[in-house]
Amino acid sequence: MPDETLKRYRQSIDNIDAALVHILAERFKITQAVGTYKAEHGLPPADPGREEAQIARLRALAKDADLDPEFSEAFLRFIINEVIRHHEHARGG
Repeated sequence: MPDETLKRYRQSIDNIDAALVHILAERFKITQAVGTYKAEHGLPPADPGREEAQIARLRALAKDADLDPEFSEAFLRFIINEVIRHHEHARGG
């Protein structure tokens, strides 16, 4: 049986995980709208310049937050790849 300190830590982790899920859900709602907009206006599903700028921005934020920039980049690239997949699907691809 975990002690009370460990129980409190785990509760905080559970709360953060729930917040992350909700934040990701909101982000994907917006990126799906972007995908629809791009499809309707004949825009490409990917924007490599924006993606690289976002990765550089996130790496800097991660460094400032004492989070591994390599991890933050891998995480964002995973999200970007999923968004592009959604955008390609919206285009009928």
